[in-house]
Amino acid sequence: MSSSNDRKQGEASIVVMKFGGTSVATAEGRGAVCRRVEERIAAGQAPVVVVSAMGRAGDPYATDTLLSLVADLPSDEAERDWLMATGEIISAVTLAHELRASGIPAKAFTGPEAGIATDGVSGSSAITEIHPGSLRSAVDAGVVPVVAGFQGMADNGRLTTLGRGGSDTTACALGVALEAESVEIYTDVDGVASADPRACGDAVTLEAIRADELFQLARHGARVVHTPAAELALASGLQVRVRNTYTDHPGTLVADIAAYRPDSVATAISHATGIARVRVALPAPEGTLAHMAAQTRVYRAMADACVSLDMFTPVGESLVFTVAEALLDKACEVLSELGLTFQVQAGLSKVTLVGAGMHGVPGVMAHMAEYLNTAGVTVLQTADSHTTISVLVPADSTTDAIHALHAGFGLSESNS
Repeated sequence: MSSSNDRKQGEASIVVMKFGGTSVATAEGRGAVCRRVEERIAAGQAPVVVVSAMGRAGDPYATDTLLSLVADLPSDEAERDWLMATGEIISAVTLAHELRASGIPAKAFTGPEAGIATDGVSGSSAITEIHPGSLRSAVDAGVVPVVAGFQGMADNGRLTTLGRGGSDTTACALGVALEAESVEIYTDVDGVASADPRACGDAVTLEAIRADELFQLARHGARVVHTPAAELALASGLQVRVRNTYTDHPGTLVADIAAYRPDSVATAISHATGIARVRVALPAPEGTLAHMAAQTRVYRAMADACVSLDMFTPVGESLVFTVAEALLDKACEVLSELGLTFQVQAGLSKVTLVGAGMHGVPGVMAHMAEYLNTAGVTVLQTADSHTTISVLVPADSTTDAIHALHAGFGLSESNS
């Protein structure tokens, strides 16, 4: 990814400020955004603003509302990208007008005008490069760029979008390219929580979280930050803070603080619903090359069909994996085309304990099993990494599992 030239001595440091849909949906929200921008200018910083589409489904210019205009019509993926991208463009133009009305020079930019290049995949593009010269020129002229998030331009000149939540990724990518001092992601909550507050009333806002922990939370279902944005923060060392547009809460700092929470193995809990488990009978004895070849055929066929698998585990002469229920029909179609016999169990959830402190610590899984057993939660499958342990549970046990783990690992106390 291209980056800007080194800042000259004495130049204001750049801070990228991303505002979510609920922050720009109303005049009150946009007024709060203007005040946030004024604060950064008063502090001697140079803001670069990134915006999402206004509001949520049902609001006039929200992404889902725009998509509903063509929901029952033949689909053209490239044109859907155009339609979705207009929500962010409307936000950028509206906010630029309001900033100017409040006395702050501002200019709206589409993603392509901001120099964002993508790999061209409709609906879920990755950013390949950024040429931030136009933004740098605006900043040097004392103008606040207001960038439409969630979008960029492919090599063939087509506008493409980055996937839901992609404005976070726009902000973090611009932070890297502009060598920003920090990226601030503003939303309608105080920061990153120890669990989804809607599922756990004891959840607390984290003062700080490591970049690798944030990435794992996002990857396993938390929706505070877009997964590619968390991945960028992890890869670049970019300083990110998640804050509330409407309050003075300091939010959550994303930084690799080595001494943070030394006595706690866990940081937070993430969860994902709408999961199905598939058990595939493989036509070869376990431990043979033919058995491995059969597994490989399944993996390749699913990849070619763009079906993402999770928690995949060989069990005897079977292969067990999970898949999002939204992709279950496609997964079953692939297996049928391969001539394989399979069983499906839908209505499941994945609950994941995240914490850099668990690496190399014995007994974490034992504690999880004890807490879940005491709460009467059936564990169907497990998976782990250096910083996570995931359990697959029936959907109706999701809340019980989250409460049991949150209380068992003392996350309200260790994160307060």
